[in-house]
Amino acid sequence: MSASAAAAAGYTLAAGPVRAEAIRTDMSGIDTGDAKVQVSDGEMPVYFARPKAVQNPPVILVAMEIFGLHEYIKDVTRRLAKLGAFAIAPDYYFRLGDLTRIAEINKLMPLVNSKSDAELISDLDATVQWAKSQGGDTDRLGIMGFCRGGRTVWEYCAANADVKAGVAFYGSLADPAAQKSIWPKSPLQLAPEMKAPVLGLYGGADQGISASQIEDMKASLKSAGKTAEFKIYPGAPHGFHADYRPSYRKEAAEDAWQQMTAWFKKWGVLR
Repeated sequence: MSASAAAAAGYTLAAGPVRAEAIRTDMSGIDTGDAKVQVSDGEMPVYFARPKAVQNPPVILVAMEIFGLHEYIKDVTRRLAKLGAFAIAPDYYFRLGDLTRIAEINKLMPLVNSKSDAELISDLDATVQWAKSQGGDTDRLGIMGFCRGGRTVWEYCAANADVKAGVAFYGSLADPAAQKSIWPKSPLQLAPEMKAPVLGLYGGADQGISASQIEDMKASLKSAGKTAEFKIYPGAPHGFHADYRPSYRKEAAEDAWQQMTAWFKKWGVLR
């Protein structure tokens, strides 16, 4: 699929052409839609999906990549609804404009890097409150995310004691020093503060997240007595779950989804 066709289909421009085999989840048995969540300085768009005729479904937040709220993230939200969750993908970059329309990564990165952790956590808290107001069971709250959203999983599991479990797909564990003023603590630094069990799913061939970084995180979590597990997929690159991009690795992606599902069931988010 060409970049223009991908954009028309709701994908992001920055990732380039989209694989023709990108997964598309049907909407049978689920309700989907767009909504607005009141945040500190306005209304934040969210996309949600939930099973039909289910009272008080568990809530799972979907923390997106840097590319904005595009079709892949929406499809993941629908997949979670098929598992029985009230899944919500908040567009917490909305203040920066429509990131799906930005084609150059060098223009995109300064924007997403300007998002402070304090604002991010506040936006997620607002999403949880909205989910509760819509009949979601926030006593069974989970969060999952990809890439920068994987980092968000670690950050939120340290910030919110109400989270029951998190799943981080190839989320960075260490932060650039230049981000210190708005990202006070990296996931590595927050290891002793984790309040929920986290499953980390990482690619063995990830060029941006080293094996030593993962080992450091494991050691920090173990030293602090925190519950976490990691699964590393040999030969898998960063973005191995992103079925719309060439980085997709079907076997690793499917296994990682099963690992995520089992993790949420183990900790009572899903049943």
